[in-house]
Amino acid sequence: MSETVILGKKVLAPDAAPAPASTFFIFGASGDLTKRLLLPSLYNLANEGVLDDGFAIVGVDHMARSEEEYRAYLTEAAADLPGVCDTSGNTWSWLMSRVGYVTGDFEDAQTYGAIRDRLGERAKTTGNAVFYLAVAPRFFATISEQLGGAGLLKEENGAFRHIVVEKPFGTDLPSAKALNARLLGVASEQQIYRIDHFLGKETVQNMMALRFGNGIFEPIWSKEYIDHIQITAAETVTVEQRGKFYDATGALRDMVPNHMFQLLAMTAMEPPNSFDADAVRTEKTKVIEAIRHIKPNEAIGVAVRGQYRAGFVNGQAVSDYRAEKDVAPDSRTETFVALKCFVDSWRWNGVPFYVRTGKALATRRTEIAIQFKRAPGVLFRHLPTALKPNLLVIHVQPDEGVSLRFAAKVPGRKVRLSDVEMDFKYADYFKAAPSTGYETLIYDCLCGDPTLFQRADTIEAGWEAVEPVVEAVTSGFDDVQFYSAGSSGPAMADVMLAQDGFQWLPLEREPVP
Repeated sequence: MSETVILGKKVLAPDAAPAPASTFFIFGASGDLTKRLLLPSLYNLANEGVLDDGFAIVGVDHMARSEEEYRAYLTEAAADLPGVCDTSGNTWSWLMSRVGYVTGDFEDAQTYGAIRDRLGERAKTTGNAVFYLAVAPRFFATISEQLGGAGLLKEENGAFRHIVVEKPFGTDLPSAKALNARLLGVASEQQIYRIDHFLGKETVQNMMALRFGNGIFEPIWSKEYIDHIQITAAETVTVEQRGKFYDATGALRDMVPNHMFQLLAMTAMEPPNSFDADAVRTEKTKVIEAIRHIKPNEAIGVAVRGQYRAGFVNGQAVSDYRAEKDVAPDSRTETFVALKCFVDSWRWNGVPFYVRTGKALATRRTEIAIQFKRAPGVLFRHLPTALKPNLLVIHVQPDEGVSLRFAAKVPGRKVRLSDVEMDFKYADYFKAAPSTGYETLIYDCLCGDPTLFQRADTIEAGWEAVEPVVEAVTSGFDDVQFYSAGSSGPAMADVMLAQDGFQWLPLEREPVP
């Protein structure tokens, strides 16, 4: 463990070396993503001592501000996030001393001239630059093409130039292909970092360690032993102030081709030959490409869309989705979606993957549940209840960890069985630093490691798999089901599993002890 010094204060740094000196440009510098996630993430990285002394942040936005005003704005924003950033400490002072600002319109060439000038001022420190697009999706291609046109994406004299693109990456397969084509027209694949913050979670990254680093798991990780897999990303929040964006997007487009399929790919991928970025990403892409494609008229049997109605979430009243600001009063947009998928590979042929995600649900929970096949019950057929199958649950958030359910004999003279759980919780074993989930991803981007980012072919394969459901929605072939806010979603999602003899793992249950 090494030490670094921030304004005279020694800070213990992890086993990672500081990222190369670079200028971190944030387009959308006044936006919600910058305030809530990027700023705290950069603060945490600075606190860990993994940002080089030559690191700098430059905000880019249309709002006219001086650099002093922008630093004051960030400090005020951090104060609204209690317990996240200590604005009176050395780390904050160190970070703010490296913050600049460029006022400009994203579609105006003069803005990019100002960015070029800023990089020229820093030429003696570094020529490396990251352009983070924390903006509305309609600006992704425009900003990238303006950067390319201004020569700002040329990698010369050993310097790197990276673009970070947020989701949603397209709204369907044609738009995703068009966006990829425009980005790849001005930058190479190695320069483009399509970010998915779910992959910044420690537990998601631990999937490879769990499977490939333990001899007891990989041999049984297949159709011979696994009955089905459930992947859940449940949120208690509503659409809040994002009604305009969300009503045009919905849960299916917003979550499934990226977040949910990335979790599925991490669960189902084959062992890569190494941790090399392309080796890992190739195996994940193979999984998504192997997801069975359906016809639009088959969507009813494998997809359930839901929309929340008035109810209570954590004791707080929630109004109808259709009553939310900027939402159409007759909206058919889904706030919940459940899908049944099959991965047509030798390992997984015939094993159903059930995916569900939604807003205004009973609890916040992201997890991957692997249910194994039931053990033959002839030895225990005299028992009043059948044996439950073994269940391995990987808890992604909010309490990161892993739990395993198995049967054990109840002490006594007679043979009686009871389900017990072994639980591993990250917080009990490792002292983890505060995290937003973006820290690892930002650090990797600064270091030029794209392992946890999506390639163009991965993005397009994800859209291709959900395209029939999207087509069914747009053609009016299926309709949205309603569910009360604070529930587990529409009843038809339960019916979908019940028809296969399964049931969802309850959302409301005791947390990992």
